Amino acid sequence: MEHSKQDHHEHEHTHVLADGTVVTHSHGPGHGHTHSHAHTKAVLNRMSRLIGHLESIKTMVEDGRDCSEVLIQLSAVKSAINGVSKIILKDHMEHCIVDAVRDNDQEALEQLNKAIDQFIK
Repeated sequence: MEHSKQDHHEHEHTHVLADGTVVTHSHGPGHGHTHSHAHTKAVLNRMSRLIGHLESIKTMVEDGRDCSEVLIQLSAVKSAINGVSKIILKDHMEHCIVDAVRDNDQEALEQLNKAIDQFIK
């Protein structure tokens, strides 16, 4: 992993969990690391598809489509949300948490535990 000397400023990370909870934490100069999330583009693409899917389900409801069809589509969206949440969680573990363990950053580890508790209900 590459560390650039000029990138030692504080920056925040915001993670949106499966239930819509937003978790924000910052990595400051004391942590001595920055990183980029490898899967950001994939996550954003999936979220765009999810938003489109939800919009089409909303239209189904407006058009008075069969309830069971709507429920099937909502179930598909729920699965897709779980899928994107898993990508974010794995990415977070590969990057943020590896750094947090190295730096003994207890706050970041506690936040991961909270995030996992929210995600797995």
